[in-house]
Amino acid sequence: MRMLADEILRVENLYVSVEGTPIIKGLSLTIHRGEIHAIMGRNGAGKSTLANVVMGHPAYEITSGNIFFKGEPLENLEVFQRARAGMFLSFQYPAAIPGVQVGTFLKKSVASVRDDPPKGRAFRKELTAAMEKLSMDKSFLSRYVNDGFSGGEKKRLEILQMLLLQPHLALLDETDSGLDIDALRIVAQGINEVAADSACLIITHYQRLLDLVKPHYVHAMIDGTIVRTGGPELALELEDRGYDWLEVTA
Repeated sequence: MRMLADEILRVENLYVSVEGTPIIKGLSLTIHRGEIHAIMGRNGAGKSTLANVVMGHPAYEITSGNIFFKGEPLENLEVFQRARAGMFLSFQYPAAIPGVQVGTFLKKSVASVRDDPPKGRAFRKELTAAMEKLSMDKSFLSRYVNDGFSGGEKKRLEILQMLLLQPHLALLDETDSGLDIDALRIVAQGINEVAADSACLIITHYQRLLDLVKPHYVHAMIDGTIVRTGGPELALELEDRGYDWLEVTA
């Protein structure tokens, strides 16, 4: 099958299990460069599972179906290979790394992923520009990664990392969780910048982030599969009506 020139992610009739329990059941999805897709659903619908499977988390077993990244199958790529190929996953609960300073972490992250990473003054210039976009003080760089960070600080660090890594595919899992409106606006600004030249999949419970990051497509997910796809208006309808009406019509 030939890939469209700007196709970034294609998921075909995917079935996924965890310890023998089916979680994703026949899900299909295609995202092109420059597109923002949002998946909304209740807890346990399989939203985060999808992001983890695409990124190659070993706890999840693909029992059927295929995932393609830029036209190539992902099944044989390890997590670090997927990251190096241009995939980025923002975690719902980023882990702390005591003893590792943010500046060092970011420099090594960029060096491990980008083929020709900026060095010395060039890296500092790029880092400073990215931090200014997110209203982050330079003192942030000397702190240990996520150690004692607020929820908003953790999310800003992930968006800062994303800006520096320049991924082809950004998977954003509950990025809006725990953010006040000011932090949400700043995080949304970073997402919009990356999404302009990447494919972006936002996983969220709530519509409020989608007021600031306008999705091209919104997908409603119930019991492991997408049951309804629409534009931004679907997010508003889900916020207003919930998901019960979709179970009746699915």
